[in-house]
Amino acid sequence: MTDTNLLQLLYQAPWDWQQFHAHFRLRAIAGQECLGERDYCRNFRLGDVTGWFRVTALPDQHALTLEHSTSAIACQPVLVQRVRRMFDLDVDPALIAAHFAADQHLAAMLARNPGLRLPTAFDAFEQAVRAIVGQQVTVKAAVTITGRLVDRLGEPLVDAPAGIDRLFPTPEAIAAANLDGIGMPGKRVQTLQHFAAQIASGALHLDISAGASELIERLCALPGIGPWTAEYIALRAFGDADAFPASDLGLLKAPIWGPTGITARQLQLHAEAWRPWRAYAAAHLWHNYSGG
Repeated sequence: MTDTNLLQLLYQAPWDWQQFHAHFRLRAIAGQECLGERDYCRNFRLGDVTGWFRVTALPDQHALTLEHSTSAIACQPVLVQRVRRMFDLDVDPALIAAHFAADQHLAAMLARNPGLRLPTAFDAFEQAVRAIVGQQVTVKAAVTITGRLVDRLGEPLVDAPAGIDRLFPTPEAIAAANLDGIGMPGKRVQTLQHFAAQIASGALHLDISAGASELIERLCALPGIGPWTAEYIALRAFGDADAFPASDLGLLKAPIWGPTGITARQLQLHAEAWRPWRAYAAAHLWHNYSGG
């Protein structure tokens, strides 16, 4: 490994490796991603470039190391940008803390977990597929089904480290595949394949250059995709700081709301005061829901 293939990515403390490790470990797809105690490794496709990278948390520095395949030199600036977004390295935590200081619930959660950030996906299409597959099922079930897609349709990656040698399938592959027995209801298979076909044809572009709300609107216009899926894609695929899937069960049932929880309408109204950082509020509520 040459110095060209090894970079250091700095961030502003506090930042919590364990949050990211737990997030990606729960969602890791065999053949595509693997984790060690202090590192995360996966393969990727960026345009015509395929390769792999490994991120390692440095215990005594406010930095991660990024090691990557030689092939990634051709797209290194974009790779670095994606990895920084994936591990949310560019946000100013003091700014968010100051914004939430007046909210009794969030201020208390933030005091307990000051380094909490917003883990996002490396690839927007992959995250959108995961979100569609994950409609009305557990994270574990969604990972199992998405893993079957990778097994069936993913291309092999040569010269990859053991355990990450199968790429995520392309939109074209998913749109054209026979997905019988994949483990999803027929309607959801139709939703997934229609979405993939829209991406493959260029009729739909996954970006937030015109704002996340515009993408959410375009996604909700597709059959089988509702507000939760669209908001979740904006949050997890792009790290949009204000995306907020208000109907998410984990947000509604977070212990801070008491034993009866809160309604989506009540949460939406409450969350108006959290703009433009609602996604970070969601991160804290999910952490609270999972016992943090």
